[in-house]
Amino acid sequence: MSLWETICDQISNVTAESFVMQQQSGVGGGCINTAQRLQAQDGRHYFVKLNTQSKLSMFEAEAEGLHELAQSNTIKVPVPVCTGIADNQAYIVMEDLQLGGNGSMETFAEQLAQMHQCTRKQFGWHRENTIGSTPQMNTWCNEWIDFWRVHRLGYQLELAKQKGGSKRLLDKGERLLQDFDVLFASHQPEASLLHGDLWSGNYAFTKEGDATIFDPVVYFGDREADIAMTELFGGFSGKFYSAYENISPLDAGYKTRKTFYNLYHILNHFNMFGGGYGSQAEGMIERLLSEI
Repeated sequence: MSLWETICDQISNVTAESFVMQQQSGVGGGCINTAQRLQAQDGRHYFVKLNTQSKLSMFEAEAEGLHELAQSNTIKVPVPVCTGIADNQAYIVMEDLQLGGNGSMETFAEQLAQMHQCTRKQFGWHRENTIGSTPQMNTWCNEWIDFWRVHRLGYQLELAKQKGGSKRLLDKGERLLQDFDVLFASHQPEASLLHGDLWSGNYAFTKEGDATIFDPVVYFGDREADIAMTELFGGFSGKFYSAYENISPLDAGYKTRKTFYNLYHILNHFNMFGGGYGSQAEGMIERLLSEI
């Protein structure tokens, strides 16, 4: 069977309702996957992402992450339908939310704060997932500092070494790796449920005005890591931050730690795309070292 015949059959099997595709259209905006929107004769429609068959585990982790977020009963997420391989391509099928509406940033922030109140005793998650195209390790750890040193900052610095990062970047990164404990002298975070990649491209409002988040890289960690990511590329209003802090205030040390957390993402961008992200990461490390 063809790719789309297989996907339609799988949708039919999972939903126990025959899905006969009437229309298929491309969806732009992604840089890692290709996306399509499928519509049936009865009006049902689904959102499908495709990649090479080696990326099946990435889609499986995404589906599990969406389930994890949905179980928090806080922010709306697209319901995953199925994953699989067809015609040498991996795919994930999910609910096609009707986006493009206007909604309340304050309500969105309140829902995010409530999501962050879903906690575990350990940091990490039950499986690895993918940040962009980079594997993200989530092995459970009792201590947040150990988790971040091994599975976040240390992992990205090792990749940067393999990708030809400058000696200055790597040397300064190693210093930070050894000394960043001081940033947590008075901060003992809980293991909160995190989206993991919460930039402005990964949230929207439905036409009904509901906030929704998608493309998660779920794990349990310091909620500040999610909030820091919202500040990295902009797109979140002052009302959003005020509403969040009304429920879950951030302490003064966050102003420094947000650079620390966002360093992970800039290093990841360097490891995926190269270019000026290396010098940006070096500058962030220098600022952090000057404060510790």
